[in-house]
Amino acid sequence: MNEEKMNNNRSNQDSDQELTREDVFKRLRRIEGQVKGLQRMLTEDKPCSEVLVQVAAVKAAMNKVGILIFQTHSKQCLENVLNGEKEKEIDNLMDLLNRFIK
Repeated sequence: MNEEKMNNNRSNQDSDQELTREDVFKRLRRIEGQVKGLQRMLTEDKPCSEVLVQVAAVKAAMNKVGILIFQTHSKQCLENVLNGEKEKEIDNLMDLLNRFIK
């Protein structure tokens, strides 16, 4: 019974990671479209204020992608902590967090 529960948890985590992966790719494609739109705006000499609004939107979208990836990785690290790899995983997670927030 316990092994079955572990397998179900692993299956749920795999599907959660796949959903996150799909979401990340969807967001990246949207960002790609936004960047192409920015290029078009610059080519068409749109006002700087309009361009900067779109730059801010791209930055916010990229931050969201980073957060999604970080959340998924954090869950895996915490799972490893529970499986006994405490010190190493905590150090890895803290290093990653420091790089992400810079």
